[in-house]
Amino acid sequence: MDLRNCSMLVVGAGGLGASCALYLGAAGVGRLGIVDHDTVDISNLHRQVIHNEARQGMSKARSAALSVQLLNPHCEVIVHELVMESSNAQEIINAYDIVIDATDNVATRYLLNDASVLGQKPLVSGSALRLDGQLTIYNYRGGPCYRCLFPTPPPSETVTNCSDGGVLGVVPGIIGCLQALEAIKIATGLNKEDPPTMTVFSANSSTMFRTIKLRKRKAECVMCGDSPTITKLIDYVRFCGSSATDKTPDLFLIPFNERITCQSYNEVLKGRVPHLLLDVREKVQFDICSLPTSLNIPLKALPNELEKVKASLEGQPDRPVYVVCRRGNDSQPAVRILQENGITTGEVKDIVGGLERWSNTIDPDFPKY
Repeated sequence: MDLRNCSMLVVGAGGLGASCALYLGAAGVGRLGIVDHDTVDISNLHRQVIHNEARQGMSKARSAALSVQLLNPHCEVIVHELVMESSNAQEIINAYDIVIDATDNVATRYLLNDASVLGQKPLVSGSALRLDGQLTIYNYRGGPCYRCLFPTPPPSETVTNCSDGGVLGVVPGIIGCLQALEAIKIATGLNKEDPPTMTVFSANSSTMFRTIKLRKRKAECVMCGDSPTITKLIDYVRFCGSSATDKTPDLFLIPFNERITCQSYNEVLKGRVPHLLLDVREKVQFDICSLPTSLNIPLKALPNELEKVKASLEGQPDRPVYVVCRRGNDSQPAVRILQENGITTGEVKDIVGGLERWSNTIDPDFPKY
C-alpha cells in the first residue's frame, strides 16, 4: 500500500503518541486521525514533545495536529477531541486502516483491542513506565489479540500509569517511534513474514531490546477465537474496574490544615527551621531527583519502616515532619500512617501538589519526569 493512500488512527497524544504521530506525518501518511480528550500541560512536556509551552491549555489532539501539519502540510489530519468509549470507538476505528494504541490505561486497551478485532484492523500497541517499555502488534496475520494474552484485566489497585509511576521522557519517545515504524511496515507490507512478537525495552539494561515470541491466535479466545462470545463492545470501565482516561485526579484525603503549600515549605527551608522531609516515592523516582536532605521511604514500605523515621528525628520528637511525593497524592495516606503511630509530637503535614507543583511554582529547574 502507498503511504499516501493509507489512513492511521493514533489514540492518545501523550508521550507515546507524540513521537508516533510526528514520524507518521513526516513519513507521508495520507490521512492521520488523532484522538485525545485532554489538554496540554507544561508539566508533561518532557515526554509529550509534540506540544509546547505556548499551547498550554489547548486540546492535545489539536496541538498534535498543528505540529504534524507544520512538518507535512500535505497530510490530512483529523482531530478527535473526545474520550474513546464504547459508544463511539467502532465508528471511528472503522474509518481507518491501522490503529495505534498510544494510551496509558487498561480500560482503553481492551476497548481498542475489541473494536480492532470487530473492525478487522491491525492494532499497534505500546506502553512505557519508568525506564521500561513494550511494543506488540495485535490482530495481524494470524497473531493474537490482546485478550489472547490477557483474558482478564489486572486488579485496578495494581495498575500504575505514567502520571503516577513516572517515566523517563525519552522512553515513551522511543516506543512511540517503534510504533510508527511498525505501522509503516504494516502499511507497506515490509513485515508480512514476521512472526508475532513482543518487543521489550529496558533503558537500564546492557541489552536494551529483547524480543519475545508470542503464541498465535487462541482458538478459544472470547474475542478473536473460532466461536467468540463477545460480539459487540461492552462497558470497559466496569469490566476493568478503572477509569478509561489517563489523567490522574488530585486526591483530597486529609483536611487542608494538615497540608502545607510549596510556597510555605520553601519558607521553612529559607528559615532553616529544623524538620524532617520524608519522600514516599519509589526509589527509582527518588534516584531521578529529590529535594536536599530528604529521607526516602516508599509509601508501601512505610508501615514497616517507622523506626527509621523515628531515628531520623535525632532525639527531637517534637520536630515537624513534612511528607512529599510526586503529585501530592501518596503523601496524604503517609501523613495518616505517621499520625496514627505517634511518630512525632510535632506537626505532620504533606506538601500540596508534591514535587510536580514544586517544579512549577518554586524551582523551574527541578527535573520533571
